[in-house]
Amino acid sequence: MKSNQCHYACGSDEHLIARRPFLGSLIAGGAALSGLSSFANPAVSAQLASQQKRMLVIRMHGGLSQLESWDPKPGTDTGGPYRAIPTSVPGMHISELLPYTAKKMHHLSLVRSINTKNGDHSKGTYMMLTGRHPMPGTDYPEIGAVVAKSMDEGGPSLPGHVKISANGTGARSADAAYLGPKYASMSLGGDKPLTNSTRPSDLSEDSAKARDEIRSLVNNRFGSKRRTAETDAYVQSFEQAEELVKRAEVFDLSQESKQDRERYGSHDFGRHCLLARRLLENDITCVQVSHSNYDTHNENFNFHHEQLGEFDRPFSILIDDLHQRGMLESTLVVVLSEFGRTPKINARYGRDHWGNAWSVCLGGCGIQPGAIYGKTNANGTEVTDDEVDAGHLFHTYLKALGLRSTSNFEIGGRKFPIADPAFEPIKDILT
Repeated sequence: MKSNQCHYACGSDEHLIARRPFLGSLIAGGAALSGLSSFANPAVSAQLASQQKRMLVIRMHGGLSQLESWDPKPGTDTGGPYRAIPTSVPGMHISELLPYTAKKMHHLSLVRSINTKNGDHSKGTYMMLTGRHPMPGTDYPEIGAVVAKSMDEGGPSLPGHVKISANGTGARSADAAYLGPKYASMSLGGDKPLTNSTRPSDLSEDSAKARDEIRSLVNNRFGSKRRTAETDAYVQSFEQAEELVKRAEVFDLSQESKQDRERYGSHDFGRHCLLARRLLENDITCVQVSHSNYDTHNENFNFHHEQLGEFDRPFSILIDDLHQRGMLESTLVVVLSEFGRTPKINARYGRDHWGNAWSVCLGGCGIQPGAIYGKTNANGTEVTDDEVDAGHLFHTYLKALGLRSTSNFEIGGRKFPIADPAFEPIKDILT
């Protein structure tokens, strides 16, 4: 069954997005050092891996069913038709819809005890990406902005926080809150080279250099007397745009080998995963890739069969490539959603919104491989061991990346906790 035939039941804006159109192209910015062929050398990749930590978020947009993925309950009244299969970790079983990923679980871990007490798309997304419960009049930066800010070494650079959007325009999003626009995500669409990323043909290199020198001189003179956060934002945006122009070839997927393009697949998500690898190799700090649409109020099982069939192989290849290139130990990988799906199967053979007992998959940098944290009961209706909230996960991500999740950002003379002080990391899955 094709997802554009589905009529979702909850009526939110999320469901107006058809599956194939939503999956648009993944592109983002990165630093092409001297072409990308050098990364085929394991020694070079290992050296790169030791220099910078990164984060990759795979967002299963709409609400992935934990029962058809990370916490199957076959043979129960809630389990559905799919079996649980063994993985490369003894004693760990996941859904049979993920056979390729099952072979890579020795690189990954599971948290099966999430209870966010939330079934709203917008609130759930906010909680999972900020680690905070929504509060009127208060906004917090998303994980990508926090990581980009925490790892910023200063000076001109490419955007450190890139999101993949089917209708992305290259604009910055408003997801960095008080950290400022420098750390807001760049939302890009399409797998072609950036538009307007070359110098106009009637502008010589010398003229462009002279023009930039004049701009810098005027900026510095203005800033010495009337510098503001707003003027800094303009300067930072211009400098990042310059870096994007200098390194525009990193956005061109055709520079990847034909063999790799075939391995990952010709569909959107396969291309997105290959581009994600390319961006991580080029020192982008945090990349988020979306796969949609898991909001399966109708025909949950047919939809998950199709969706996870598309997700499984490219994701497993990406994990294997990061490992083979020496990057997985410095790259935190998180597969998350805004909530899970109800254990109860509704009259339309669907599962509805469910935030009370669900799972995420994570691995790589700072995470114990092959671990399972937490537990749900026999039919998945409630958490029975080691319940956690989005705040615990947010602290865990930061800690895994070597950051002090209990520290503060100092913005304009004020201190802002980097993560919600009411929570702490999940120490049992950290290395």
